Amino acid sequence: MTVDAHKETLEFKAEVSQVLDLVIRSLYSNKEIFLRELVSNASDAAEKLRFEALTDEQLFEDDPELRVRVLVDKDAGTVTVSDNGIGLGRQEVIDTIGSIASSGTRRFLEAMSAGGEGGEQAVDNALIGQFGVGFYSAFIVADKVTLISRRAGLTSEHGVRWESDGRGSFTLENIDKPARGTDVILHLKDDEKEFLDPWRLRSIIGKFSDHIAIPVEMQKEDYGDEEKAEDAAEDKGPEFEQVNRGTALWMRSKSDLSEDDYKEFYKHISHDFDEPLAWAHNRVEGTNEYTALLYVPKRAPWDLWDRDQKHGVKLYVRRVFIMDEADKLMPHYLRFVKGVVDSDDLPLNVSREILQHNRKIDTIRGANVKRVLGLLESMAKDEPAKYKEFWQEFGRVLKEGPAEDYANRERIGGLLRFATTASDSNEQAVSLDEYIERMKEGQDKIYYITADSPAAARHSPHLEVFRKKGVEVLLLSDRVDEWLVSNLHELKGKHLQSVTKGALDLGELEDKEEKEKVEQAAKEHGDLLKRLQDSLGERVREVRASTRLVDSPACIVVGEHDMSANLARVLKSVGQEAPDMKPILELNLDHPMVRRLESETDETRFDDLGMILFDQAQLAEGGQLDDPAAFVARLNKLMLGMFMSGA
Repeated sequence: MTVDAHKETLEFKAEVSQVLDLVIRSLYSNKEIFLRELVSNASDAAEKLRFEALTDEQLFEDDPELRVRVLVDKDAGTVTVSDNGIGLGRQEVIDTIGSIASSGTRRFLEAMSAGGEGGEQAVDNALIGQFGVGFYSAFIVADKVTLISRRAGLTSEHGVRWESDGRGSFTLENIDKPARGTDVILHLKDDEKEFLDPWRLRSIIGKFSDHIAIPVEMQKEDYGDEEKAEDAAEDKGPEFEQVNRGTALWMRSKSDLSEDDYKEFYKHISHDFDEPLAWAHNRVEGTNEYTALLYVPKRAPWDLWDRDQKHGVKLYVRRVFIMDEADKLMPHYLRFVKGVVDSDDLPLNVSREILQHNRKIDTIRGANVKRVLGLLESMAKDEPAKYKEFWQEFGRVLKEGPAEDYANRERIGGLLRFATTASDSNEQAVSLDEYIERMKEGQDKIYYITADSPAAARHSPHLEVFRKKGVEVLLLSDRVDEWLVSNLHELKGKHLQSVTKGALDLGELEDKEEKEKVEQAAKEHGDLLKRLQDSLGERVREVRASTRLVDSPACIVVGEHDMSANLARVLKSVGQEAPDMKPILELNLDHPMVRRLESETDETRFDDLGMILFDQAQLAEGGQLDDPAAFVARLNKLMLGMFMSGA
């Protein structure tokens, strides 16, 4: 029987007819991926041949050097991806390419698992991918695809030619093919001729397939005399060169790598001119096998705070690049981390562009977080100067951690740094552990204040009693700090307490005599407190005597469970609604201004003085007045009266 007698036209199986149009037009978001898929399939075929040849060396025939070649024919308008791997027989072509739901490699793995005895075989199986729907990505850029293949071990007349325009049917015929392996020939669409540029293809291979173990070759470019180059090609035939690196640095042993190797690789994957600040490299084996190489950069990227910009590590599966921003493998508060995660088996969607969520992802993500936090903890302990660099660049990002990662909030809390009243510097350099070590005897809380700026926090009247008693207070002025303290409630059994909320509770630090004195004064001056509360009306919830103030006449306080005034201002500044809360006005009954107010008999003047006192307390907290013009008018009126009276 002749070869031509074996030619036939077949319809795709039902599932292919239904899904093929989706694959071509919708499944892949980036048309460059067609080359990644075809090179990956070719690499898989080579790995399968290597595996089967362990028990049958004759499968190598006379060509033991495995490789993948990408060829361009500009005249014909074709791109060919060729391999000398295991190849396909006629029935394998029908079963594998004729049905998306069928995977030749999957059946191969199942067969090997059933017949294998474990050990080394299991390791080799992990290298082998799947010949599945990725083949059909060729139709993204091609209006016709030709596949020519011969399985290793069969004679040349058992070659197979498959061809289709992707519209529901394909032709299949036997041909003579001397060399084993598979050639996939893409007849490019008229609007996809950009892929006839060899440098375009080289860049795609470098991006997606740079680290696969099988050499990927292209015809060597000669930039000298073109006529001489053509003559040489005719004499010797085309000369090929490897265009992928062929080795994945992260897969190598740490003992084989130098610091320079790590630094150069960081620059390669991050496009950062600076060297990394630190890195962690490890291999995890067991039921969930993967390798991770994670870097902490020295400088924050310009788009670190861009809400729409995606961040994350690069994801590889068996050294084949899958996606650039695998954010499911790293939480958002660690978005500054760069690096690579290479898994032997991760659940991807059918296009291999989207990471599916499952327990393996959670396991890798959790381990990545612990690894990065451990790296930062070691840096903070052993290299404080380097950690200071890190904090200046990424401290505000790390403060998002307790809200996002409840399980690790204590570890994250230990890495945080703050400015405090213990020094005049606004540098965030004090850890919570250092604060706890310096706590006064009898102190059981970590006190903090939030404000719009370091100066507003440092000079707040709420801190007066703390300065008097020598109690250190954290000064929080980053916008993220409000989110931080609403999620980090305690550390090492010490509760975080705002000095601007509720009644002041100093615990054992409180002077009972002073407290009794204030309570007695509140009774003695009860008429003033009620009179001022009536004057301010709906503007305040309560007017009461203060145990916080030493030098200032008044301050604004919110309820223990109310939103802080600073958080309300932050929300309003970004266009969010904040609840209208009535503040509490606390008075320093020993202050001359308060005594002067108490002695005022003119009700109109009393109201003006009370409003000035209330407005000043709001301004001292960084607040904005509802009616600044009225405040200025009252202040001018008061000053004019003083001038007229000669005071």
